[in-house]
Amino acid sequence: MSDNKDMRPSGTPKQLEQRRRKAIALLEQGHKAQEVARLVGASPGTLCDWKKAYQELGEAFFEAHSPPGRKPGLSDKQISRLKTLLLKGPHKHGYMTELWTLQRMAEVIEKHFGIAYDPSSVWHILHRMGWSCQKPESKAREQNPEAVVQWGQTDWPRIKKSPQNG
Repeated sequence: MSDNKDMRPSGTPKQLEQRRRKAIALLEQGHKAQEVARLVGASPGTLCDWKKAYQELGEAFFEAHSPPGRKPGLSDKQISRLKTLLLKGPHKHGYMTELWTLQRMAEVIEKHFGIAYDPSSVWHILHRMGWSCQKPESKAREQNPEAVVQWGQTDWPRIKKSPQNG
C-alpha cells in the first residue's frame, strides 16, 4: 500500500471489493472512522464517501469499479481506418475546401467512431499516425523566385498606375 493517499490502491478488483466490504462492515459494527481508515488503508473522507454510496446503492456498491481516468481513445485498428478516411480528403467528408483542420478531424472521428475529441487533442492522434500539423504555405511551391523579381522590376512598374495616368 502506498503512502500517497491520491493514488489508486493496488490490488485486483476482487481485493479492492473485499477492502470496501470490510470497511463498511467495521463501520456498521460501530468502529470509529479513524480506526477503520487505518485498518483498511483509506482516508476517513473516503470512508464517508463509501458509507454514503453504500446507503444509496446497497450491494451494487461493492461491485468492481472501473479505474478512474479518461476512457480509452481510438484503437490501432481505428487509427488505421481514420488514416484511410482522412486520405480521401475533406471534400469527401462534405467540407468546402481541401484543408484539414483539427476541428474537422475531430468531427470525422466522432461521426465514424463515436468518440468525441477536443480539437486541441487531435494532434496526439496525428502523432500516432506519424503525421504532423502543418500550416498551408501562402505561396505556391512551384513559384520561381527569379521570375518574381523580374516581374517586379519590369512588368509591375509598367502595369502600376502612375499619377499622370490617372
